Amino acid sequence: MTVTRFAPSPTGFIHVGNLRTALMNYLIARKAGGEFILRIDDTDPERSEEKYVDAIKEDLEWLGLTWDRVERQSERLDRYADAADKLREIGRFYEVFETPTELDLKRKKQLNMKKPPVYDRAGLSLSEAEKDALREERGGYWRFKLDHERIEWNDQIIGDISIDAASVSDPVLIRADGQVLYTIASVVDDTDMGVTNVVRGADHVTNTATQIQIMQALGFEAPAFAHHSLLTGPQGEALSKRLGTLALRDLREAGIEPMALLSHMARLGSSDPAELCRDMAELVEGFEIGNFGTAPTKFDVADLTPLTAKYLHGFAYSDISEDIFDAGVPADKAEAFWNVVGENIDTRKDLATWWELMSKGAEPVIDDEDADFVREALAMLPDGPHDGDTWGTWTAAVKEATGRKGRGLFMPLRKALTGMQHGPDMSALLPLLQVIKAKA
Repeated sequence: MTVTRFAPSPTGFIHVGNLRTALMNYLIARKAGGEFILRIDDTDPERSEEKYVDAIKEDLEWLGLTWDRVERQSERLDRYADAADKLREIGRFYEVFETPTELDLKRKKQLNMKKPPVYDRAGLSLSEAEKDALREERGGYWRFKLDHERIEWNDQIIGDISIDAASVSDPVLIRADGQVLYTIASVVDDTDMGVTNVVRGADHVTNTATQIQIMQALGFEAPAFAHHSLLTGPQGEALSKRLGTLALRDLREAGIEPMALLSHMARLGSSDPAELCRDMAELVEGFEIGNFGTAPTKFDVADLTPLTAKYLHGFAYSDISEDIFDAGVPADKAEAFWNVVGENIDTRKDLATWWELMSKGAEPVIDDEDADFVREALAMLPDGPHDGDTWGTWTAAVKEATGRKGRGLFMPLRKALTGMQHGPDMSALLPLLQVIKAKA
């Protein structure tokens, strides 16, 4: 069975970069009829917060990315300790004591000597007496001893990858304070939970190489890996500087529709044409991980608004009636209201804006050169209630009386009644205008 997972850290809100990883893993599992696990990476007790666990679940539920089960790494510390003990037993785990400052000095010396800044394994040459003395001064932490050979795998996006382990520092798996780090926790979890496919960002490629060796050392089989390209801003700038404005909850607050966001993210960076999907089944059916490329992928939040508008424009009245009622529209006017404004909203929030215009009136926009014309025309507008024929009958009479026609006739009247240059068909909108401020 295909099993995938999304493993966010509860140290902040999910952003679009996280979503790309979550969505790909979700779609792979659903297309194969497999299992999608939400795994909370909460091994850091100082930075992990329960409010972010709740926020992660809330954001995924909003998007419809339902999980089959939730796992928490903080509840699996015994399993990580067992794995660490096994690595010690087979001589692949060793204790080191360098401070960050000492490691930085080593790296600078290596770079000055034109050597790669790889950890020199000084910890392996320490005697027990030296280790005991160092433990009195500082906490020791633990590194995995890599076999210096090529690590190879076929990546489902990048293709064949080969990394010389000698060019990589032995990874730290347990910190001096005892905190288990992601590299070993993920290895143990993926194998224990039967994860068959792992999709994550291209910045994890080296990390994947070390994890493959850890899995092999523990007697585990590695899952299939795929590393998607990283997102940039619309001009190719680093997106990380803007992620604070791209949290999913911010997009939700802005009125972006889940299916518009998912449709965009499910095709972004692939060879498939961008298209709006109406439901999750359509999204799942059209997804192919192998169609994604390796080049940095440009993301522009501005692309989401027209997609949201297009999605909403496809709604029948029954699809959005509750939102219309919530906007304050009376039941007897609700369907007519939707028929008028349905093609003129960008987000659901616009429903309330349109109803306010209809129920309270709009501030008229009247150009100086049109003031006399508008005053004369409004004097000819019959008192309500108006119907679908009122606009045509009225404007025909105004044309006859003033000689105006075309844009010179219709645009000043639209601006006076709605305060806008564009909008719904006025013959349909006029009957819903309960207040006309320009006539007051």
